[in-house]
Amino acid sequence: MDRKQICETMRHLAIKAGAEIMAVYRSPEFEVKIKSDDSPVTIADERADAVIFAGLRKAFPDATIVTEEQTDTHSADADTFFIVDPLDGTKEFVHRRGDFTVNIALVENGVPTLGVVYAPAKDRLFITDETGKSYEETGDLAVGVTGPMTPLHVSTPDNTGLVVVASKSHRDQATNDYIAKYRVADMTGAGSSLKFCLVATGEADLYPRLGRTMEWDTAAGQAILQGAGGKVVRFDNHTPLAYGKPGYDNPFFIAYAPGVELKNG
Repeated sequence: MDRKQICETMRHLAIKAGAEIMAVYRSPEFEVKIKSDDSPVTIADERADAVIFAGLRKAFPDATIVTEEQTDTHSADADTFFIVDPLDGTKEFVHRRGDFTVNIALVENGVPTLGVVYAPAKDRLFITDETGKSYEETGDLAVGVTGPMTPLHVSTPDNTGLVVVASKSHRDQATNDYIAKYRVADMTGAGSSLKFCLVATGEADLYPRLGRTMEWDTAAGQAILQGAGGKVVRFDNHTPLAYGKPGYDNPFFIAYAPGVELKNG
């Protein structure tokens, strides 16, 4: 597969999926269903998933595709695969808080190498180029017309006063206790994979996640952060967070700008 084509296709599909999501978001009301894992799902998730899956399949007919909303894709076994969360942050979407994203990534040999994270309600789009370098695109964010691209780079952390970002919907005492091990100058909250992107842009230094996530929740955000010079490691042993695990479950992890003096759990 041509890497430039992959990046262009992921961008195109993220923007199209974002339009489907926003059409539902702006409607007076929409149904919220509960899946078998007790997580919410809406028609926006399903429409965005259909757009992305069909688009990837058309562009790359032989590729392996794993999406959150299609359980029959969850048994895929491949070294290289696309992984998709068509609407990451459904709780934020349901409560109309805006912190939801479209996540599409390419995983190669256990590493998310290319990705796009699009937050349609915030008009923010983060993307890697074919080399894996990360950018934030500004402008109209339209299909077929690429706007100005700002290269991303993580902060140079000050360990006497870090900026920490944590989940809005999944913050718990264990997370608070771990954050308390650091000297924190400021705390911010964000939903979905935007937390990775805030570290990638230098708006935050550290994002710990002591809760359940799936690979489709994190792959695109991890690709963006890595492309900006950041790292994502397991919470238990500080080794890189890998992909293609059985069931696609993640362990707890820490996303950070190099220079943060990581604490043990």
